[in-house]
Parts: sequence; C-alpha cells; structure tokens
Amino acid sequence: MKRKITKKISIGNIPIGGGSPIIVQSMLKTHPENPQETLNQAMALKKAGCELIRIALPQEDTCNIIPFLKNGIDTPIIGDIHFNHKIAIKAMELGIDAIRINPGTINNVRKVKEVVLVAKDTKTPIRIGLNTGSIEKRILKKYPRPCADAMVESALYYVKFFEDLGWRELKVSLKASDIYQTVDAYKKFSEQCDYPLHIGITEAGPIFSGAIKSAIGIGILLYEGIGDTIRVSLTGNPVYEVTAAYHILRDLGLRKRGINIISCPTCGRCKTNIFDIVADFEKEVDHFETNLNVAIMGCEVNGPGEAKEADIGIAFGANKAVLFSRGNIIKTGIPKEMAKDILKEEIYNMTV
Repeated sequence: MKRKITKKISIGNIPIGGGSPIIVQSMLKTHPENPQETLNQAMALKKAGCELIRIALPQEDTCNIIPFLKNGIDTPIIGDIHFNHKIAIKAMELGIDAIRINPGTINNVRKVKEVVLVAKDTKTPIRIGLNTGSIEKRILKKYPRPCADAMVESALYYVKFFEDLGWRELKVSLKASDIYQTVDAYKKFSEQCDYPLHIGITEAGPIFSGAIKSAIGIGILLYEGIGDTIRVSLTGNPVYEVTAAYHILRDLGLRKRGINIISCPTCGRCKTNIFDIVADFEKEVDHFETNLNVAIMGCEVNGPGEAKEADIGIAFGANKAVLFSRGNIIKTGIPKEMAKDILKEEIYNMTV
C-alpha cells in the first residue's frame, strides 16, 4: 500500500496528514449536560487508545463543557456542530481544539463565512464533514438524489471557499452508510484535492455488523492509500469503535498496537473449551499497548505449526498444554487449568 501524501495539519498536539500515522478517532455518547459522565467516557476512550475525541454540541450552552474537558484530559477535543453556526463560534472562543461543520445543515454561505473568519482568528482547524443525508439544497437541485458526485462537488466548493477566505487548516470527510457511495466519493475527491481525509462509513450499525461493514469500507480506502484519520461508527460503547479501528489498522500493517490474538476456530479434534479461554483472555489483555502476536490453539495440528509466526502461544492437548514461541516448543506438560495464566505471565515478561 502506498499512502497518498496529503497536506499536513495539527489538531492540538496531533499531526494529521503529510505522511503522519493514521489517527484513531471516536465520539462521546454521553450528554454534554453531564460533565463528569462525559469526562469519564473521554478518559475510557483515551485508555483504549483514542487520539481524537469528538463531542456533539447541540446548543450554545453545551459549549460550557469545553473548558472542563480540556482541564480533565489532554486528548484533543473536536466540537461537532450542525444547524446553528453560533455554536461553532462559541466553541472556538472557548478553546475547542477543532470543529466539524456540515455546510449542508448550516445551509447558509454567509454564516459559514462567519465561522471561517473566527477559525482564522482563533487558529482552529475545521473538518468539512459531508454526509449523503444532509447535502446542501443548491447541490441537490443538480442531482436527482444524494450521491458521491454531489458530495464531492460540495466539498470542493467549500474547500475553495475556505481557501479564498485565507484558511487552510482543513480536513474533509465524505460519508455515506452505503460502502460503494462512500468509497466512490473519497476516491474522486482524493484525485482532485490533497487535504487530509477523515474516513469511515457513517451509521454503520450495531457492533458486530457495523464493525464488519466499516472494516470493508475503511479497508478498501486504506488499501488505496486514502485516509489520514478514521472512525468506526457503531451503535454501542465508543470504546468498541476504537478497538475495531486498531484491528483494521493492525491487520493492514498500518499501526502496531495491542495484542493480536491468533486462535483456531476449533473442530472435533479440540478437547478444550477454547471459546471461553479466548474470550476471557481477550478481555484481560485489551489494555496492553505493546504489539505481540499471541496464539491460543486447540490441538497439535494448529499449534504450534500453523501458528509458528506467533511471538508466544499455547497449544492444548487432551490433558496438557505446550508453550511455544516462533514455532518452537519451549515448555511442555503444562496443566490445562494453568495454561492461560502461564501465557499471561510470559506476555508480561515480554512487555516490561
């Protein structure tokens, strides 16, 4: 994969574009009128590895949470604004690290101009965030229905609009809940413009199906070299969004973070409850940042042979287990009930 080199901007202390690592983003799902609950969720996202945190700001008053969040966490905060441009202005005046606006929901060029001028004064980066469900009315007069071309036309118009006003600290997104529309829009925009792109499939769905749908769409774009920040949009705890994002990046070789579990699907040869062992093990190591390939295999066929690339692994026999590393058995005769704890101890020794 050869990444497209885009313009480089910064949100807080996070570099975006210009060949910087692809950044993982998520969104708070608490109500901003509950500051402590919101901060707690932000801290949980940071612990999971989230590098940019977006917060919905539905009214001007909800902007008052911004100083509280910035005092409580050092992860950059992005304000998500729709309809009322004055919310964007107040958020920037209160020190938000970046804002996301959708010109289609503001739907007024004069108001968008006001936002840009304040962004220049406060040096606040802006994401021009377009969705098929909220394209400007003037653009939709040209197209029979929302589509990739409509999003691209709108995005290019506003990029030039912002540039003409002298503000270039921009990031762009062109999302749909349809994979084909999303990929089409990003590819067409990327061919014509080199601002950094935030990619994702919007409203992807529940955790299981939404993660699969997101992995397909985001994976296609990343394979094409497109994307500088990503969000996996799921109906559920936002920590799952971060976990899924890192799985996508790790499996494509673009970021190395956390434990990569290699586990067999099991079959009639397996004499151990691998399902529960793997599920418990995954929960116990999900906070590890060091990247390791760890194998948990159900029989001598799959382990260590088929998992020989694992940094460390365990393979279960009928009564005992063996510990192996890079295809070589390093310990035998391990009681099955002790195997998981021994594996965790080995991982700990490798990460300290």
